[in-house]
Amino acid sequence: MATQIEPATQTDEDAFRAEVQQFLADNFPAELKGQSNALAGVDGPTNETPAQTKWREAVGARGWGTPTWPKEYGGGGLTKAQAKIIDQEFAKAGAYNPIGGMGVMMFGPTLLEYGNEAQKQEHIPPICRGEIRWCQGYSEPNAGSDLANLQTFAEDKGDHYLVNGQKTWTSGGQWADKCFAIVRTDKSDKHKGISFMLIDMDTPGVEVRPITMISGTSPFCETFFTDVKVPKENLVGEEGQGWTIGKRLLQHERTNISGGGSLARLMGQSLGDIAKKYQPTGADGELADAVLRDKIADFEIRWNSFLLTARRAMEESKAAGGVSEISSVLKKLGTKLSQERSELLIEIRGLQGLGWEGDGFSDGELGAVRAWLFGKATTIYGGSTEIQNNIIAKRVLGMLDHQ
Repeated sequence: MATQIEPATQTDEDAFRAEVQQFLADNFPAELKGQSNALAGVDGPTNETPAQTKWREAVGARGWGTPTWPKEYGGGGLTKAQAKIIDQEFAKAGAYNPIGGMGVMMFGPTLLEYGNEAQKQEHIPPICRGEIRWCQGYSEPNAGSDLANLQTFAEDKGDHYLVNGQKTWTSGGQWADKCFAIVRTDKSDKHKGISFMLIDMDTPGVEVRPITMISGTSPFCETFFTDVKVPKENLVGEEGQGWTIGKRLLQHERTNISGGGSLARLMGQSLGDIAKKYQPTGADGELADAVLRDKIADFEIRWNSFLLTARRAMEESKAAGGVSEISSVLKKLGTKLSQERSELLIEIRGLQGLGWEGDGFSDGELGAVRAWLFGKATTIYGGSTEIQNNIIAKRVLGMLDHQ
């Protein structure tokens, strides 16, 4: 794996910043300014406009959508300091990172840790180029909070597995190319009988049924597997290692949901800078409302403290080489802070912060309202706050189950 070397001087960082700025000037389509990366999520079809394709291909060619991933697999091979510069300059330019989704936030980091060389060479480069969509096959009708109760079974047939069962809440399953799933390969042991497999969604026997919500959208699906053949080379790690690998992936998911990972990029401008566009300021250019000033300062201090804590925790976990439950702490705290930020944005913008549609509202204002509403879900998906409390009690604090 390529060795990362931190920039030695401020001059090195300044030179790289200038490189990023020039890249944006040369490649970022003006009509995309201020847009979000909807195509990397699970809320729509995979069709792109020519401008979106151009931008995705430009960023993917540099590996800047996954800047710290190894260069030999299509990542940027950059340092964390350089990745931060990319985030900063993209935010200043109103440019989104076109490389995202579950492949980047969850599966890719897990495969880099547990996959063999052939699996990394096959699956990581398309993720880095934004050419493939992944979905998650975890929850089942009788295996939600008690995930280890999953019953989808993979029968060993010699050169392949034959998978039968059902998954639910498969976000974006109707648009996904591939699925990373935990399945049962041994019925005699609840946890050690679980394995981690990769399934092509176009394999005969895979059926996806979107679940229509009250909003009319269908980001969730039921996924059925009927005699689905999965090649042996699609087993990640060893048989029976799926619970360990699956938990590791959940840590990446929870860290990103918390805001400690790639979702931190969504924070963009500081609340103080945004507030000055909507609220009266004094002669010194500062907000005239002292109470609002205090609220913003208090939040920014706690949010930045959280980001530093998240970064330190992730580095400690990586150095330890084991599975850490600190991600549950990060998810519990980070999702609450993200909700607080959304509520503050509504307060800062006043009536302009309550628009749902119409020409009288900017894309940023409309997006903030939707983020405020959607933010209520962040304390539920990826494991609810109550589940995180249980994990923290057992795994972090060492408390015993109530007898």
